Amino acid sequence: MLDSERVDVVESDDVAQLYAEQRASLLRLAFLLTGDRGLAEDLVQDAFLSLHRRWADLSDRSRMPAYLRTAVVNGARSAHRRRLRRHPVLLEPQESGAADDGVLLAEEHRTVLAAVRRLPRRQQEVMVLRYWAGLSEAEIAESLGVSRGTVKTCASRALATLTHHLGDPDVR
Repeated sequence: MLDSERVDVVESDDVAQLYAEQRASLLRLAFLLTGDRGLAEDLVQDAFLSLHRRWADLSDRSRMPAYLRTAVVNGARSAHRRRLRRHPVLLEPQESGAADDGVLLAEEHRTVLAAVRRLPRRQQEVMVLRYWAGLSEAEIAESLGVSRGTVKTCASRALATLTHHLGDPDVR
């Protein structure tokens, strides 16, 4: 086996392991951002393809999950912009109707998710990355390419809007 073939095999094994570890959480992230199961799967596949192409350029392997999250968020943004250009009045995510959508979102989360989808795009992204992906402010800022202050402001405004629309059980 040639050295270059050996590197390709090791690289493919590393990507496959990373795929096994990260696929489910990235799929949930993409689905929450797009509302479309098929598109979510495409975004995750595109993120891994991009990672595979750039594998040799990425020296810090611990940064790869962040690279993948950023690629998924950016892909969701691009898909949203394309969809708005084609269908400017279609603002609500399409229902995918896949049999396993119930696994992705429990019934009790559907009302909250619908309210989150009515938020401005940046606030949606912050809410999804914070509360569904469990990222810190610093990780969100890095994934979205914004400052931590912007993340805090978006989160604060989004929570205020959601509390207003959904009601605060502590206020009742």
